[in-house]
Amino acid sequence: MITLLGKAISRSARCLWALEEAGVDYEHNPVDYTKGEAKTSDFMAINPGAKIPALIDGDVAMFESLAINLYVAQNYGKGGLWPDDAAGQAQCLQWTLFSATEAEPPGAARLVQFIFRTDETRSQEVLDDAAERSQAPLATLETVLQSQPYLAGDSFTVADLNVACSVEYLVRTDFDLSPWPQVQDWIERCMARPAFQAMTAIKEKEAA
Repeated sequence: MITLLGKAISRSARCLWALEEAGVDYEHNPVDYTKGEAKTSDFMAINPGAKIPALIDGDVAMFESLAINLYVAQNYGKGGLWPDDAAGQAQCLQWTLFSATEAEPPGAARLVQFIFRTDETRSQEVLDDAAERSQAPLATLETVLQSQPYLAGDSFTVADLNVACSVEYLVRTDFDLSPWPQVQDWIERCMARPAFQAMTAIKEKEAA
C-alpha cells in the first residue's frame, strides 16, 4: 500500500488530493517537520533534505510533491489524471513545470505573509510584488482556458491539479481573480471536486 508521509497542512495536501483523485488505497502518516520528525534517519533515507512530503510505494521511495503527483497519476490514474495519449501526457509535464516555476513562487510568497505574519507585521510590499508577478502566469492560464475547459483538453488531469495547487494559494490570500474570469471559473471547478473536498476535510481534522 502507498504511504504518504507529511502533515496535511503543507505541500502534502496536493499529494493527498492526487491520491484521492486516483481512488487508490493509501496510508497517511502525518510526519510533522515542525517537531523534527522529518529529521529521523528513516525519513532522511528518503529525503536527505528533511522536507515533506515523501511517498513510499513498494520499492519506490521519493520526495517532491509535484513529482509525487506525476508518479501517482502515471501509475494509478491512467485514462483520468494521466491521459492515454502522448499529447495529453506532454501537457501534464509542461503544466507541472509551469506550476513549479511560474505559478507557485508568487503565490507561495503571498501565502507566507498570510500564514506566518500578523495583520500588523504583514508586508504590503511583498504582497504587491507577488501580485504583480502573478499576473503573467494568470494571463497565460486565461488564454488557454478561453478555448478549452481544462489545461490538457476537455477533462481534468494532473495538469490541472498541479497548477490549481499554486493558484489556490492566491485564493487563500484574498487575491482578486476577477480580471481573469476563465481562471476564476476553472479554479472554482477544481476546488469543488470531491477529491479536493476530501483533502480539505483531512486538513481540517488535522488542524482540530
